[in-house]
Amino acid sequence: MQQNTIDEILNRPLSQELLARDLVRLAYTALDGTPRSIPIGIHWNGKEIVMCTSTNAPKLPALRRDPAVALTIDTESHPPKVLLLRGTVELDYVDGIPDEYLRWNGTYEMTPEQRVEWEENVRSLYDGMVRVVTTPTWAKLIDFETTLPSAVEELIRRKSA
Repeated sequence: MQQNTIDEILNRPLSQELLARDLVRLAYTALDGTPRSIPIGIHWNGKEIVMCTSTNAPKLPALRRDPAVALTIDTESHPPKVLLLRGTVELDYVDGIPDEYLRWNGTYEMTPEQRVEWEENVRSLYDGMVRVVTTPTWAKLIDFETTLPSAVEELIRRKSA
């Protein structure tokens, strides 16, 4: 997919709304060769999706071996809004807590007191983390109004031909 097409999709208002959410489903291939899909917190910096994890996370050896990933960000309402992404990850080991990790929980409701307690707990737990950084190399936005899954689009094309 051409970068200008990816940029056009990611710059749509609905894509920006979805990229501002806190969680993505990260799909990757585990070391045993089977697929995995896990929820993980994200931060979109306008170019990359940054996910943070502990330095001993089981996904890290698998991502080192095969950095190809797929990401899904969606809504729970009907019709669902879905942003599908593909790319490869880069792993960035950092001391302390990455800024993106402290910022990813923006849409969760926390009182200021809960936020302080959460951040203190995070800082006491991790000496370092790994930033799992994905630059999208493929994107599709599905809103079930103006855009549909490709299989449905193909059925509509066949029926109208």
